[in-house]
Amino acid sequence: MLPARKRDITDFPALAGPVVYWMSRDQRVRDNWALLHAQEKALDRKQPLIVIFCCVPKYLGATVRQYAFMLEGLRTVERLLKGLHIPFVVLTGSPQEVIPGFIGRVKAGMLITDFDPLRPKREWKVTVASRIQCPTSEVDAHNVIPCWYVSKHQEYAARTLRPKINRLLDAFQDDYPAVVRHPFHGGMTFPPVSWERVAAALSVDYVGHDPKVVTPGEEEGAKRLRQFLVYTLPRYAQDKNDPTKDAVSRLSPYLHFGHCAPQRVLLEVQKAPVADETKAAFIEQLLVRRELADNYCFYNDKYDDYAGLPAWARTTLDHHRRDRREAVYSRPQFENGETHDELWNAIEHELVETGYINGYLRMYWAKKILEWSSAPEEAFNTAVYLNNRYELDGRDPNGYVGCAWSIGGLHDRPWPKRSVYGNVRSMSRKGMERKFDVTDYIHSVYGECRQ
Repeated sequence: MLPARKRDITDFPALAGPVVYWMSRDQRVRDNWALLHAQEKALDRKQPLIVIFCCVPKYLGATVRQYAFMLEGLRTVERLLKGLHIPFVVLTGSPQEVIPGFIGRVKAGMLITDFDPLRPKREWKVTVASRIQCPTSEVDAHNVIPCWYVSKHQEYAARTLRPKINRLLDAFQDDYPAVVRHPFHGGMTFPPVSWERVAAALSVDYVGHDPKVVTPGEEEGAKRLRQFLVYTLPRYAQDKNDPTKDAVSRLSPYLHFGHCAPQRVLLEVQKAPVADETKAAFIEQLLVRRELADNYCFYNDKYDDYAGLPAWARTTLDHHRRDRREAVYSRPQFENGETHDELWNAIEHELVETGYINGYLRMYWAKKILEWSSAPEEAFNTAVYLNNRYELDGRDPNGYVGCAWSIGGLHDRPWPKRSVYGNVRSMSRKGMERKFDVTDYIHSVYGECRQ
C-alpha cells in the first residue's frame, strides 16, 4: 500500500498485542486498503487481527431503511472474514465509550481505522485515540487519492481540483492484493455476532424500509457494477439525466456504505470497451465530483450548515429573501409531496418510497425547495433533513454538497439575477420538460411505487 494512503492520529510506540481494524466507512472485505494495511501490520508482527464495527443507536436522522441495509451488508462482512479466520466483533453504543474498553480488554497493540470527512466520525476518532495507549492511524480506503494528500485546503470548484487529481492519478491506480487467511490467533475466540441484539439496541424510526428495493452487501455491489459495465455504461453519457431511461450506475448506496470501492469501479470502467468520452463522463462524477465533495466536508466544518455556503451566494440570497414566492410550503408539506407541481411531488414520492432520486432530478428537487421556502436557511435545512432521512445514500458528502450546490451555489458561479434565487443558478419545470418526458416519468413513479 502506498504510504500516502495512511496518516497517524497518535504516535505512541506500537505495543505487543493484536492489531484492531475499526471498520466504519468502508464496510467490505475485498478491495479495502485499510483492512489490507491492518493485516500487513499484523503479519509483520505475528499478531492476531481483529475487525470491529461500532453500531451507534442513531445517526444523523437515518431510519430503519438505512440501518437495515447497513446491517445486512455487515452480515456479509462477518461471513467473508470467517472464511479468512479473522474475527469480526460488532459493538453497540457510543464509539468514544465502547471502543477504548474493547481495546483495553484485548490488549491491542495498535488501532487502524478508515477515513471519513464527516465531523461526527472525525470527533469519534480523536476522542477514542485520546483514551487508549496504543498508536492510532487512519487509511483513506474510500478516495482513489487520499483526501488530505490531493489538496491541503477547501477547493473552489471542480476545475481547481481536477488538475490535482489528474497529476497524481497514475500513482494511485495500483490494483488491490487479496486479504489472506490469517495465521495468528493468540488463543482468542469471539462468539458470532448476535444480530438480534444489535438490532434491538437501535433507536431509530421504523419507516421506509423495503428490502425489495435494493439488495445490500459487497457481493451485490460487485454484481451491480458488472451489470452497469455491460448494459448501462454505453448509454451513460447520452442518457444519464433522463430518469425515464435509467442510464445511471445505481452504485451510490454501495459506494456510500463502502460495499464497493470507488477505485475498483474506476479500474473496471477504464477497461470497459466503450468510447473514451463515455468513460470520461462517468469518471468525472465518480472521481472528480465525488472526491470534491469529500474535500468540502473535510475542510469546512460547516458543511451541513447554511453558514458554510459561499459568501457571494449567501449575500445574494439575503438580498432576495423578501421576494414574492409563487408558493410557500412547510416542511411536512414538502415531506408529504403536497406542492402544486406534479413533477416535484413525484420526485419526493420516489424518494420516500424507494430511497432514490436521479441525480439530475435531485438538483431540481432541492432548487424548488429554495424557491418555495420562506427563507433560504429554512430551505437548506429542509433539503438536508429530507436527504438524510429518506435517501439510502444520505448522510454522505455527496448529499451535503448536492444541497449546498443547488441552494447555495457551492462549486458553481454567479448566474444572471433571478427573483428569489438572486445570482444562484435556477431550474424550471419547462427546462425539465425539454430534457425528458416529464409525464412519462410521473406515471412510471406512481406505477412502480404501487407495485
